[in-house]
Amino acid sequence: MRVAFVGKGGSGKTTMSSLFARYATTGGPVVAIDADINQHLGLALGVETTPPPMGARLTDIKDYLRGDNPLIPSAAAMVKTTPPGRGSRRPGVGDAFFLDNFGVRDGGLHLMATGPFDADDLGVACYHSKIGAVELYLNHLVDGPREYVVVDMTAGADSFASGLFTRFDLTFLVAEPTRQGIRVYEQYREYSAGFDVPLAVVGNKVQSPGDVAFLRDHVGDALLTTMSHSPAVRAMEQGRSFTLRDLEPGNLAALAAMRAAVDAQEKDWDRFARQTAEFHVKNAHSWANRATGTDLTTQIDPDHAYGPAPALA
Repeated sequence: MRVAFVGKGGSGKTTMSSLFARYATTGGPVVAIDADINQHLGLALGVETTPPPMGARLTDIKDYLRGDNPLIPSAAAMVKTTPPGRGSRRPGVGDAFFLDNFGVRDGGLHLMATGPFDADDLGVACYHSKIGAVELYLNHLVDGPREYVVVDMTAGADSFASGLFTRFDLTFLVAEPTRQGIRVYEQYREYSAGFDVPLAVVGNKVQSPGDVAFLRDHVGDALLTTMSHSPAVRAMEQGRSFTLRDLEPGNLAALAAMRAAVDAQEKDWDRFARQTAEFHVKNAHSWANRATGTDLTTQIDPDHAYGPAPALA
């Protein structure tokens, strides 16, 4: 199952992503992906080794994913929204190409990352060109129950700069009990309206029942759970020894509620297929046809089954 974490800068989104990724390892394999421009997920997870950046090898990723799809003659013909078709490679959560080339294993999870801006990018590149690698990966991924792909997204409304926000089974919006936190929720709800994006709010930095009431008054039933100030999390953020056993019972229960919500989601392959095609057509007409010199809408394979192959009788 694919899980996104979004929220305003400073909301604790990355910390929450790391805590959930750690907790999810108790239920199945986990791939955590840092798709935030600030690239702090590895630090939050306590992973000492920096993963090789996916954004630096976009051509290799395209070549691998296109496989022998006859509708995609070369990596140069692929863009971030290119959908899978017959002949495309459909990686699973344990796919060796991605984990061996871009993953760093730490305990029960693998960490991958888009990679940060470097000196050559400054002033000339858009960060969304880097997260295109993540979008392609999720477009082609075949994942199932009790498998978790946890993505720490860019802060605020930047998540809507591409169709990446539709690639998830559930999106957690991390909100502080403040007007700014509520405003980000309202923006996200407004922008995602009409796209059937499952959204749940996780209140963070809650200090009192009044904070919970404030969130409930403004987001209603979208509020799934809350996490309070945690000395254990502060120790983790300061680089001191930390395990999930150090978490306060209420905060551990919040993580359990989040994973239960993910596990309860029904995988909607039809939605993924429909929205992948919709965003590909939109991008093709907006810029990609012009950039590649070809009609990329012909890459959509109407007969391709988007989900896992049916079991043989």
